[in-house]
Amino acid sequence: MEYGLIGEKLGHSYSKPIHEMLADYTYEICPLTKEEFPIFMEKREFRAINVTIPYKRDVIPYLTTIDEKAKSIGAVNTIVNHNGKLHGYNTDYPGLLYSLRHNHITLAGQKVLVLGNGGAAQAVFAILRDEGAREILTVKYKEEPGTITYEEARAYHTDADLIINTSPVGMYPNTDRTPMDLTPYENCKAVVDLIYNPAETLLLSQARTLGKITINGLEMLVAQAKYAAEHFLGRLIPDTETDRVYQAMLTYKPNH
Repeated sequence: MEYGLIGEKLGHSYSKPIHEMLADYTYEICPLTKEEFPIFMEKREFRAINVTIPYKRDVIPYLTTIDEKAKSIGAVNTIVNHNGKLHGYNTDYPGLLYSLRHNHITLAGQKVLVLGNGGAAQAVFAILRDEGAREILTVKYKEEPGTITYEEARAYHTDADLIINTSPVGMYPNTDRTPMDLTPYENCKAVVDLIYNPAETLLLSQARTLGKITINGLEMLVAQAKYAAEHFLGRLIPDTETDRVYQAMLTYKPNH
């Protein structure tokens, strides 16, 4: 494989058409079990790859160098192979920041609930800190140090300005699930769901019904792919390409 995506379950992925619209290379989807993952990484038989759930942290020990931003985030989603030496980057960060700014979402001074704290959430936390969010609360189903439960969120934090879902709850094929009921969160102005398949999760559907701004993960996915392709190819790609591919992907129909 020259270019592609590794992760555990990739049946939902839109990355192949996005990358092949952005650049002139073949992009392969390569699902790996937990047993296959270390073998793949040790062989290093690729030119450049993207990394998704659950391996964004697991790839770090295999890297020769890691970009400062990726290091501070603690998650890598883009790896370039330079003569057997692996260099890691995080393009989720600029991808999400592009989408938030493009949709005029204010982060400075805001109280934000982040649902989940896996690899996908790490770039979200970094952006919120860098952009000056007033309060950042991580919401989880089970009690963990440094997090709150959904029950606690509902009891004490319904004044949140923004809710960002980084969990896979509601993702294809389990589209009949939602991480939370938004009804009590009357102060919330916008809901961001990093899921892009389906385009409108139950969470976003309820948010739209309640009159909130809604953003799914598709624009972020395209933007981060653009930044990844720049690392793959060693050259800049105009931001106009992000919007061109995003508009094309709005009507994309996957084969499932």
